[in-house]
Amino acid sequence: MEITVQWIRTSWTKQSRGGEAASLRNAAPVGFALPHVEATSAHVIRMQERDGFEPCDTQEDRGKVDVQLREADGRLRVLPRVEPLFALPPRPRRPPAVRLAPGQWVRWQLNYRFSSMAGMQDWSYWLDTFNIAYGPVNDEVFLSTPTVFVDEQGPVR
Repeated sequence: MEITVQWIRTSWTKQSRGGEAASLRNAAPVGFALPHVEATSAHVIRMQERDGFEPCDTQEDRGKVDVQLREADGRLRVLPRVEPLFALPPRPRRPPAVRLAPGQWVRWQLNYRFSSMAGMQDWSYWLDTFNIAYGPVNDEVFLSTPTVFVDEQGPVR
């Protein structure tokens, strides 16, 4: 069965936490039309404060995306990994994995706040959005409303 993965990482500093810059960041899309992507690849989009949150997209090996994908019993189990142990917010209890039936898709969002190791630099922030579809899809699938939406964003102050 086909698996389509789109990973969007939006990153910023405290300069984009308020005012006009925050409005620009908050207007950043959470889904994009799909280019032709190889079966084992993911559509990866980066939007960074320093570039005015302009999308920059590439294709990467699906195995490099921080999400667990397992097919079993005609369904796809989806669970993003939370790798940065040094980031906030803490996630003592995570939502359970989502099990997608063919024709369904999930949008899962997680946010993070980081500090420098020595605490000498300002905070930086990430928002990861994973759009994952199971089964054949059209190029505009991630522009529509997801079958399942998981908002795992926490307070990052």
